Amino acid sequence: MQTVAILDFETTGLSPAQGDRATEIAVILLRDGQIVDRYQSLMNAGRRIPSDVAALTGITNDMIASAPPASRVMREAAQFVGNCPVVAHNAGFDKRFWQAELAMLGARADHAFACTMLTARRIYPHAQNHRLSNLADWLHLPKTGRAHRAMVDAEMTTHLWHRMHADIARTYGLTRVDHALISRVQTTSKEKVPTLLRSLAQGNG
Repeated sequence: MQTVAILDFETTGLSPAQGDRATEIAVILLRDGQIVDRYQSLMNAGRRIPSDVAALTGITNDMIASAPPASRVMREAAQFVGNCPVVAHNAGFDKRFWQAELAMLGARADHAFACTMLTARRIYPHAQNHRLSNLADWLHLPKTGRAHRAMVDAEMTTHLWHRMHADIARTYGLTRVDHALISRVQTTSKEKVPTLLRSLAQGNG
């Protein structure tokens, strides 16, 4: 059985290289399609949230003022994830913040990340776009609350991950769809994905 950590950050901006910091993290542990545990916390990194970001996420500076320090939250999150491979939507964004926040603590952050957005572009090329909320609408996935809060987005990503597994398995007759396979799909050109998955189903991949 494989356990993956499905992760989402809310942040003060787009780039830790520009001084942006995390304001909230949520992690869902998913084992063979079943949610087995969750972690969620706001965090105070001492960075003010711009008004447009506060309007988007609903996370205010007052909320952050009373939140635990980012160092404590990130240590807890890293311990929670452990050695699990990680999944995120638009994973490049979350991976940058994961690595930047943990680097400040001198903690390891070399987890393998799989991206549901890159994979969806290859599995669902006819979707109007591949933003998380749009994919959730297009695929009729459950929504549990306001987008741009970490746990709600992590839950949507979990439903998308599960749906992609089911669609790949059904379409190509694969009995095992795991993090490593998704990681191969997301780095394969869209035109070559069907050939890759058919070859894996035949045991030639």
